[in-house]
Amino acid sequence: MLALCAFMLLDYVPMSDPDATAGELATLVDVGGIFGAIFAGFLADVTQSSAITCGALLILSIPMVWAYKIFGALSYANAYGLLIATGFFVNGPYCLITTSVSADLGTHPSLANSAKALATVTAIIDGTGSIGAALGPGLSAIVDGLNKPLSERMDIIFGMLIGSNLLALVLLSRLIYKEALVLKAKYKSRRYAA
Repeated sequence: MLALCAFMLLDYVPMSDPDATAGELATLVDVGGIFGAIFAGFLADVTQSSAITCGALLILSIPMVWAYKIFGALSYANAYGLLIATGFFVNGPYCLITTSVSADLGTHPSLANSAKALATVTAIIDGTGSIGAALGPGLSAIVDGLNKPLSERMDIIFGMLIGSNLLALVLLSRLIYKEALVLKAKYKSRRYAA
């Protein structure tokens, strides 16, 4: 779902600002994504809670996508700053999920530390992300081809972007709940130990 959002965003944003080149705009999203991935990885390592970290960033990505839709057209400074921030909050969890899930599943005891199994798990996760990456631009092209005013098409596109982030959050909710229980148990054990 995050790949769908990330690649749909990269495909649609150039349509919303015809004066800028697609490469400039995509680069801004990627710059934000670089910093978002570093921040997400650092926060996940510090907290030992990658699902909670992803969930928090996903929650914050929703208002960022909305803010870009509303305020991105006001000025280039707004558009560029919001694209970087949106890339931070959308691509950060995407990168964390693809790496931490691969590492967690690849080191699962049932796989018996098999390098082949780790490669297979990584390929499955990357392939699943590629499905979203293929769907995003295709869906935005379909919406762009609708016989509707640009503002209505933008509402549909940004609704799909926000919806894909919400769906990713729902799909992560079970892992977020499990990590929250672990953190709660750690907090209680420290509190009673003191």
